[in-house]
Amino acid sequence: MWALKRLNLDWVEAAKLRLTQLNEMEEFCFHAYESAAVYKERKMFVHDKKIFKRVFKSGDLVLLFNSRLKLFPGKLKSKWSGPFKVVNASPFVAAELASEDGLRTFKVNGHRIKHYLGTNGDKHLVE
Repeated sequence: MWALKRLNLDWVEAAKLRLTQLNEMEEFCFHAYESAAVYKERKMFVHDKKIFKRVFKSGDLVLLFNSRLKLFPGKLKSKWSGPFKVVNASPFVAAELASEDGLRTFKVNGHRIKHYLGTNGDKHLVE
């Protein structure tokens, strides 16, 4: 008998209470979705801020990524070879490079090259 006193037998009041609970749950889900979207937007902004576009012009010195070294890894081997000179760079990421002696040219994907930051002057041997 004690358990029946605690039960709410008024159906209208119980329906209103359940409806408000469902609305609160839906509002909570909406706020969670909104905060996740804001977090994703901020994370994407920070990520995109660190990326810079690589534009190559003819005459630039670049290094070429050697993907074959992944098959035979060497602990201290450099994966970049070069420097090579850019002969022609198209806007669609492809670039034409000239070998060090300038006799042979070949086309590569622009994702495999990066700017060479070393000096292009004469190298002196120090004894």
